[in-house]
Amino acid sequence: MIHPEARVKPTLAQRVRQLAAERPDDTSYVCEEQTLSWRGYDQASTRLAVSLADGLALGRGERVAVLLPDGPGIHCAFLGCEKAGVIAVGIGPRAGRQEIEHLIRVTQSSTLISAREHQELATADIVRGLAEQGTSLRHHLVVEGELGLGGQLTFEGAPAPEGNPAVLDGRGMAVDELFLLNSTSGTTGMPKCVTHDQARWLAFHDLALRHGDLFAGDVFMSVVPAPFGFGIWTSHVTPTLLGVPTVVMPRFDASLAMALVEKHRVTVLAAVSTQFIMMLNALESRARDLSSLRVLFTGGERVPYERAAEFEERTGARVLQFYGSNETGAVSGTSLRDTREKRLRTAGKVIPEMNVRLFDEDGHDVTHKGRGQPGCKGPTLSRGYYGDGPDSVLGNAQLIRDDGWMLLGDLVSLDQEGYLEVIGRSDDFIVRGGKNISGPGVEEQVASHPSIALAAAVAMPDAVFGERVCVYVELRPGADTPTLDDVIEHLRVRNASKESWPERLEIVDALPRGSGGKVAKQALRDDIRRRLASESR
Repeated sequence: MIHPEARVKPTLAQRVRQLAAERPDDTSYVCEEQTLSWRGYDQASTRLAVSLADGLALGRGERVAVLLPDGPGIHCAFLGCEKAGVIAVGIGPRAGRQEIEHLIRVTQSSTLISAREHQELATADIVRGLAEQGTSLRHHLVVEGELGLGGQLTFEGAPAPEGNPAVLDGRGMAVDELFLLNSTSGTTGMPKCVTHDQARWLAFHDLALRHGDLFAGDVFMSVVPAPFGFGIWTSHVTPTLLGVPTVVMPRFDASLAMALVEKHRVTVLAAVSTQFIMMLNALESRARDLSSLRVLFTGGERVPYERAAEFEERTGARVLQFYGSNETGAVSGTSLRDTREKRLRTAGKVIPEMNVRLFDEDGHDVTHKGRGQPGCKGPTLSRGYYGDGPDSVLGNAQLIRDDGWMLLGDLVSLDQEGYLEVIGRSDDFIVRGGKNISGPGVEEQVASHPSIALAAAVAMPDAVFGERVCVYVELRPGADTPTLDDVIEHLRVRNASKESWPERLEIVDALPRGSGGKVAKQALRDDIRRRLASESR
């Protein structure tokens, strides 16, 4: 079935070509001190497309793995793949060697586009290792510098093969064709690949326009990794459809991000909760003129109320979010018309066209009860997981019910006005003596302590209660180091529920992050088990 959006909107490649013709010298991307024009974006992506389609003679629909930093070059690569009629496989900047090899194997990618090094690892070594495994990978295009900003594309030590641009005629992707594969950003095991057509992101774009009053005068900045759903929408899709500039960073740095917002008069910022809290902390060491900022889109995890409210007060922006997943797209969202309590205490109103239902543990529809696991069916859904291997088959069976409703892995509540609140993920509950304690709820209370910048609550094994509450924290710069008793006294004074009181406090320099920038809680669960085992010897 063709989405309605497919009939009325151009593809991203068509939109860039239009902008290159109408406003060739206007800015598409800003990276550090350099800018990429719409003409430069169009030309760089076309050169890559010709190299793929004619120089390397890739067949339409082949998979091309893209492993590049979050600069303009990764967008040139994605757009070049679209023009060449090949499917881009977006690999996140935090991916390690095992994950990279896994994604290339699962997608049967024939080509890798990467820098010469990734995390101090020579990418040529990855290619050699995959060749020894007998995978389908046969080409390695190396980017020297930044595509679109003078960067050079090489192949086997020489300039990448060129060809005839006419070969691109008729090869570009339609909006309802598979154009991108990206990975889930889970913290355990190997990720699965999520399928994307452009139609779902065109639908998401329309929602964003309504919720954030986005318009052609905006300046975007996205610090979310480009290959993931949040990053695709905020740095690759919506800014292009609006024809506005986007500020990007090859590597996230909170202080630099605030400086770039000030310098480029950013109006729309996209960051996961962890990132915007780090930016807020950076403002304590140096004040910035952030008066241009009017919207912060965040999400990916429960939004901490007090820090989000502080961000609004410090910047004048309004904090908005969409609730959903890489697989489902948007299920609910807050808007500029919501009160602060609704914006920051809930995940917004359910989106009517997503037909949200709630299910209990046995799969029964319990929408009327207002509490359960959400499922949806609507225009922002992906096509599920790619491939016919056991992980993908099992993953799709768990993701999509027999009646077509696609599930999310959370427990949520739904009030009479249609506002959705995320209670927690199934693996985010700490079951203490048979009582379910919400990890995000603990984190929000603990992070209100004046010395604490970020908090992550996980279950630690206990012989008596089964599990108890352990909290890992990052401190604010220059803050005094609190003890567990200090934190509990702070919560007692706040009249916080005793369920939110931690039973162990671990202070770390930095919380571990997963591929999508969120806290990697499984790493913390593993760490506390190691600590307990060591202490018991």
